[in-house]
Amino acid sequence: MSQKKVLIIIKNRGIGDLCILTSNIHSISRKIGYPVTVMAQKNTRADEIFKHDPHVDEIIELDKRGFFNIIKKIKSKNFIQSYIFSDSIRLYIIAKLAGIKQIFHYNFFSKKRKNFFKTANHFTKNVLNVEVNSQSKIFCNKIEVEHAKKKYFINDKTKYYVIAISASGPTKVWDINNYIRLFKELNKKYPSKFFIAAGQKDEFLVEKIMNSEIGKNCISLSKKSISEIIPIIGACKFGVFNDTGFAHIASGLGLKCLVLFMDSPPSAYGEYSSNINIIVPKNESIESTGHNTRGKDRISFNEVLIKSLQLIN
Repeated sequence: MSQKKVLIIIKNRGIGDLCILTSNIHSISRKIGYPVTVMAQKNTRADEIFKHDPHVDEIIELDKRGFFNIIKKIKSKNFIQSYIFSDSIRLYIIAKLAGIKQIFHYNFFSKKRKNFFKTANHFTKNVLNVEVNSQSKIFCNKIEVEHAKKKYFINDKTKYYVIAISASGPTKVWDINNYIRLFKELNKKYPSKFFIAAGQKDEFLVEKIMNSEIGKNCISLSKKSISEIIPIIGACKFGVFNDTGFAHIASGLGLKCLVLFMDSPPSAYGEYSSNINIIVPKNESIESTGHNTRGKDRISFNEVLIKSLQLIN
């Protein structure tokens, strides 16, 4: 019996958004009994995130502007179903014109001000009539993880942290001097090494760390691809992050994560995962922290230090 081809369309452009939605993608795959095709924007790095995922067998790039080109890409695949994680009429029309008979999608004009992961879970639950565990999972090649452990001498005698100093905007970035101070304090408690995850646009922040007193304990990952970084993260156990895609990759790989939410809602991007410990600015709560909180200068250093130590205990 041949498999019926199913397409999942992700409109969101961030790596973190894609990682959060993996639980929904896996639920659909398990329900239908075979892998799905995912269409997502290039910035999500879907081809690297799903490289070893048994629930995904193909990635199609979602062009930002190529309306008819997208239709052409999809139509040739003969999909019988599509699940659109968006309220976009444009994406619905694309799926319709591509000849897909059964199209599931968010209600049009419904997504504004909605909780990101809860909206996705509600949609998946209603369509499939199954409970959806929001905890994401990213699959990683075990041989590559073991190779990373050997290459970087990762062992239980030293605490290895993944640290993400980047974010999608400056209002979501904790001051780099706070991170340098944090590394020093953690290293005083236990011998520690720090993998520094950052985008190439934040190379100046990486250089500041590497040129500091604690720089000799740090390893930059800024010039590596996501698929190269994933097994390194998978070889570690702990991490401290701004709210960035690396935090959600680490959570999906099972790390204990401390995530600083300064200008984004932890209720939508943190509470989905039992692996994420949340820190919000002083005088804020998980419920009150959101876009436009502008709280990066109100993140308590002592709270970050105490909770970072709690990760390893």
